[in-house]
Amino acid sequence: MGVVTMAEKKIITIGRQFGSGGKQIGEALAEKMNIPFYDKELLKEAAKNSGICEEIFDSFDEKPTNSFLYSLVMDPYSLGFGNSTELPLNHKVFLAAFDTIKNLAEKDGSCVFVGRCADYALRDLDNVVNIFLYADMDDRTARIAKKYNISESKAKDMIKKEDKARASYYNYYTSKRWGEMKGYDICINTSKYGIDKTIDLLYDIVNNY
Repeated sequence: MGVVTMAEKKIITIGRQFGSGGKQIGEALAEKMNIPFYDKELLKEAAKNSGICEEIFDSFDEKPTNSFLYSLVMDPYSLGFGNSTELPLNHKVFLAAFDTIKNLAEKDGSCVFVGRCADYALRDLDNVVNIFLYADMDDRTARIAKKYNISESKAKDMIKKEDKARASYYNYYTSKRWGEMKGYDICINTSKYGIDKTIDLLYDIVNNY
């Protein structure tokens, strides 16, 4: 198993289409590099540190919001929300998760984050590799249908809904566009390489980044 040394600190963020295998790949990559992995775990950490219950975090997790909240994130004081206690609940949730991502990255030095605008939260750091994973619709459909034991038709509907939610969340809370190639360092079609080869490929790339 590879181990990232102090001189090779790497933070990896993974954006992903629903059904592309992003979480599985992120977990395996973190294990192979012997560094922490954060996905749903991030919500628990944010809930613990903010005082907002975990269930509320879960309900707002990568869910679409509105353009007004985008303005709040960019400059809350300009809209009269100078006091954080006055912010809407979903805005508090986002900011708590945002701060947690930065704190965990600082604490761990090396780690893997999946989703939740981690690439944007860590945009000022030099040792971050931003990855986006996508896949062919047929492969995504088969993976989701098997995972949730649903029909392919329902799987496709689920994929469209989840991708739309992730894109809306990301596009409102960041200055980038979800899935747009120029916003990432590495974009990989997991259908072309498969899950295992994608993990190996990313491991080799990241260790030579």
